[in-house]
Amino acid sequence: MAILKFRIYWEEDESVYRDIAIKHLQNFYDLHLEILKSFEFDNKHKATFFRSNDNWQRGREISVEKYDKPYKVDPLIMAETTIGSQIADPNQKFIYEYDFNKNWHFMVELILVEKEENGKLDYPVCVRKEGLAPSQYGTKGLVDKRLAEMEEKYDLQPDALKEGYGSEGDEVNEETEESDELADDGNAGNDGY
Repeated sequence: MAILKFRIYWEEDESVYRDIAIKHLQNFYDLHLEILKSFEFDNKHKATFFRSNDNWQRGREISVEKYDKPYKVDPLIMAETTIGSQIADPNQKFIYEYDFNKNWHFMVELILVEKEENGKLDYPVCVRKEGLAPSQYGTKGLVDKRLAEMEEKYDLQPDALKEGYGSEGDEVNEETEESDELADDGNAGNDGY
């Protein structure tokens, strides 16, 4: 069974992405749930995929359900549409839209096709995370475990400033200041001769 690996970029920042591996016979609803899980979003809002091309133009929709809005062509339904049936080229792209009020957009790109599955993984599965996920409902709390991990990783503790690390140019070196004054006094009335 073929395994498809997709890279899902957050539209606002391409350095924030998740790599998801999924079986080609699994459906878009499975991919939808794994994207939400990997970005730590809930499953309370409307969602749709759009087939896309290299220019990220929107094609046919693949939705959770048929929504009350005008369609040029009726959408495919996620739970009834296998991933493999919509792959037309080795770099297939989709646009994933979640929560039509907040308009979360993600760019979904096929990056790898593997012939054999890994028996240790339960597909679909997020196999790589890069960058902090955006907060679904505004700013995440300051007492977040990820902030604590960042503080530890980069030593962002308040004590770091007490240990002599400060802003550049905050401290004035008195010896340099005095030697500059002496040099100015010694040249007074000398006119450079």
